[in-house]
Amino acid sequence: MFGRDVSFTYSETWIGYSLFALRLIMGWEFFYAGITKVIDPQWSVRGFLLFGIPEGNPFTGLWTTMANEWYWLLTPLNQVGLTLIGLGLLLGVFTRLSAFWGGVMFLFYWVAHYPFDNSFLIDYHLIYVFILFGLGAFGAGRIIGVDGWLESHPRVKPYLDRYPRLRLLLG
Repeated sequence: MFGRDVSFTYSETWIGYSLFALRLIMGWEFFYAGITKVIDPQWSVRGFLLFGIPEGNPFTGLWTTMANEWYWLLTPLNQVGLTLIGLGLLLGVFTRLSAFWGGVMFLFYWVAHYPFDNSFLIDYHLIYVFILFGLGAFGAGRIIGVDGWLESHPRVKPYLDRYPRLRLLLG
């Protein structure tokens, strides 16, 4: 790093348990946020987009347009997206894909919450983006997850060997 050799010595077991716990915590965060919106027939993105954006947000016009013209699409996308991302992380299935789309959602939330009450640039939404990046980068779905099982399954393994880019979806 920065022109120097760097080496790390960690207990792989504890790293695995830490990533597993972090994946479950993030999965529950997404799943709970999504399923509560799915079961509430009155929930819509319009409430937040029209009344939850802080004053001084540079994209107020965009959020108002989204609330008035795109709520019919954004409401189910938000509900189902949060729920499926949460399930993907909880079960460890398509973990990298789930982490990627979760990060995209949280980047939108980060921009929508600007300016922040207690910070100039960093808030918890951006921290979640980097946590999700880490879960995807480490392939956290392989740790007590469906992705690990899928990657070693005799019917799936030949496809992964033939098309290694498919592994980008798993892990």
